[in-house]
Amino acid sequence: MKAAVLFEPKTKLSIEDVTVDAPGPHEVLIRTVACGVCRSDLHFVDGAYPHALPGIPGHEAAGVVEAVGSEVATVKVGDHVVTCLSAFCGHCEFCLTGRMALCISGDVRRPKDVRPRLMLGDMPVAQMLNLSAYAEMMLVHEHACVAIDPEMPLDRAAILGCAVTTGAGAIFNAAKVVPGETVCVVGCGGVGLAAVNAARIAGAGKVIAVDPVAEKRAIAEKLGATHVVDAASETAADEVIELTRGGVHHAIEAVGRPQSAATAVKVLRRGGTATILGMMPLTEKVGLSALDLLADKKVQGALMGRNHFPIDIPRLVDFYQRGALDLDTIIADRMPLERINDAFDELRKGDTTRSVIVFDA
Repeated sequence: MKAAVLFEPKTKLSIEDVTVDAPGPHEVLIRTVACGVCRSDLHFVDGAYPHALPGIPGHEAAGVVEAVGSEVATVKVGDHVVTCLSAFCGHCEFCLTGRMALCISGDVRRPKDVRPRLMLGDMPVAQMLNLSAYAEMMLVHEHACVAIDPEMPLDRAAILGCAVTTGAGAIFNAAKVVPGETVCVVGCGGVGLAAVNAARIAGAGKVIAVDPVAEKRAIAEKLGATHVVDAASETAADEVIELTRGGVHHAIEAVGRPQSAATAVKVLRRGGTATILGMMPLTEKVGLSALDLLADKKVQGALMGRNHFPIDIPRLVDFYQRGALDLDTIIADRMPLERINDAFDELRKGDTTRSVIVFDA
């Protein structure tokens, strides 16, 4: 199969002929139809986050089940599925207490003494984030995918697997936005725009989108932002505070920069909560001042939107099919696998929302 392989950080991905193994127990072989281009992959490609190499990035995908191994109980051949990097074992402490997105059990991966799922000649290829979706086929644990309505377009469904699960999950699962509360979303990439759209669905009173790119702010308005603010302005945080007469109940940081996290904290009202979603440089910290603590402000993470993806993703599909969730507007471009490096170049510029790699049907 064709796959985009990363051999060294800070180099271009190379399209190679990679061998994928047959599915073993609890494994599912999926023909990839579409895969979103996420900044999380870019962090690995650019060397900001370490990973075993050579490897195949890509983690925001949708496809069709081609084969299943023994003991698979959740999907069958022919099912349309969305994959999610939050592969869960189902029996660890995190899974049993409802925090499936935190599961790091090795049970969802092959043991080291078993043939790897992916090979390039006689060389093992690391499976990145349990998926490696920039490839014509994916071989994953059954708890890394969920069946969806076959009427759902798979190029739109793909971005549910990360951007929308994370952004919408921050609103529904982590912030638990109550109708009438105010929300500020800092950063209008794929994750931030999904948060904006979800805040509208949740019934937020004001939804304020903060981004330095005018085109992205316009998209945010289309998706449900009641107000937009230029993040490049020195008074951006003050403008949000003025619009909300004292600050917002919830701030969602969807960029991954210390400055945007500081903005998310600053725009909070007394008792407000900032949810940090962006992957920041590993040496950075996000905190609260003594005055913030006295004002009962809170900062929290929300890995992958604290999702319960076997439940959340079908519900998001339903939102899309009923016209509440606007995935078409979030997707900026569709490209073949051979243009994966162009897609990353566009992401580095910071002007695009979400590109999707599409494979031949």
